[in-house]
Amino acid sequence: MAQDADLAAVVSNAAQDIGSFIRTQREAAQVSVRQLAQKAGVSNPYLSQIERGLRKPSADVLNQIAKALRVSAEVLYVRAGILEPSETGEVRDAIIADTAITERQKRILLELYTTFCQQNDDPNGDVQGETASNIELAQVLTDPPELSAAGEEPTTTDTTLHA
Repeated sequence: MAQDADLAAVVSNAAQDIGSFIRTQREAAQVSVRQLAQKAGVSNPYLSQIERGLRKPSADVLNQIAKALRVSAEVLYVRAGILEPSETGEVRDAIIADTAITERQKRILLELYTTFCQQNDDPNGDVQGETASNIELAQVLTDPPELSAAGEEPTTTDTTLHA
């Protein structure tokens, strides 16, 4: 009986934690419950129950909410207790929580950051080639494509990365 009560308390705490986190993210994005529910493809009452900690959403619902809020699904999964937290740090957390960049850009930044950290930890290791490849990748992904003379389609350039 005591184990069942403890388990219920853990589930309740996880539901409240994820709910309050979603509410905070929604308010930061200046989106109403109704707007977020519509963007995420869930009902308004259901989202309200999630935010109040009355319901614990599934991984699929969390993924939909993450996309609608433009936050990392991984962050929501960790907050909900679905995933174990990975390596943490202020920079990593800031990148993941940033709503101004896309999920793809977040992944690239995290990979670059990890590579730079590894390089600094082991300056004699073979991380430097990986760093150069990641920098080239970041340039390819951030530089706008050149337009053709007609201005219709981007011209292709050699963006082959050497790993």
